[in-house]
Amino acid sequence: MTYAIIETGGKQIKVEAGRFYDIELLSTEPDEKVTIDAVLLVQHEGEVSIGQPRVAGATVEGRVMRHFRGRKVLVYKMKPKKKTRKKRGHRQETTRLLINSINLKGEVLVYEEAPITPESPNTMDSIPEETVAGE
Repeated sequence: MTYAIIETGGKQIKVEAGRFYDIELLSTEPDEKVTIDAVLLVQHEGEVSIGQPRVAGATVEGRVMRHFRGRKVLVYKMKPKKKTRKKRGHRQETTRLLINSINLKGEVLVYEEAPITPESPNTMDSIPEETVAGE
């Protein structure tokens, strides 16, 4: 199993090729390719490359699937016996990134091109016909 630990949006994330991850908002358009150079660790077939602070020549390539807003986080502050209450909400802007490949010193360690399918809403079109006819 090949994986890398990258730094994006002030957070460190363990990524594998062919999977998607929700990260802080990137200033790119959907279906655009992104290269991340802030690779802190690469593990490939038992060999571990650790950077100080980053691995030289290591990159992670991916494609932006979509941008969306996360779930609402409620912040409720109350002071007892003072009739003071504050209720605030926050939704974080998020980017869904599909990891295509992990590269080390110009060599592609793992590459997986997964097709992007549009996320269909919960409609009858997404259910197979034999399931609908059987009801």
